[in-house]
Amino acid sequence: MSSPAPPSDEGVYGITVAAQLVGMEVQSLRLYESRGLLKPDRTEGGTRRYSEDDLARLRRIAGLIAEGVNLTGIRMLLELQDENHRLRGQIRRQAVPRRRR
Repeated sequence: MSSPAPPSDEGVYGITVAAQLVGMEVQSLRLYESRGLLKPDRTEGGTRRYSEDDLARLRRIAGLIAEGVNLTGIRMLLELQDENHRLRGQIRRQAVPRRRR
């Protein structure tokens, strides 16, 4: 019997494995973190741990770079997407009919 997969936001991959999974160099992951494009989990010892959500974000970054968007533009786009996602979740929670007592 296999164990359940960790939540998509739980950091499980080290930086080398994460870089291999998304086809990037380790230095690129460090650069993107330093530019505020992603924030991987850290162990108590400070080792980066990347989640499935982080890997999806890195793939999104790679796609935007391929389209010619610079890192500043990517940061702005990702911030807007994050805010949009947050607001949509807030709207969904408010739209759920409340039970009457």
